[in-house]
Amino acid sequence: MTVYEKTISKLRRLPEPFVEEVSDFIDFLEMKRDNTQWQLWQLFRESLELAEAGMGEYLSNLEDYEERLARGEIKW
Repeated sequence: MTVYEKTISKLRRLPEPFVEEVSDFIDFLEMKRDNTQWQLWQLFRESLELAEAGMGEYLSNLEDYEERLARGEIKW
């Protein structure tokens, strides 16, 4: 039995949600082979990381603002 046949056999035993994950992973692997698509993915991932990093600072500032508001140091 070839690796391809073994993989198809395993795939057939998986429940539907896992088959969807495998399909997504296959899409990812195909994208990695396309240099243009891979570069776009990298840019997207980096921008997402930047956005999430900025959100942490925003939440910290918001908590500080709420605490100061609660203590009466600032008013609406």
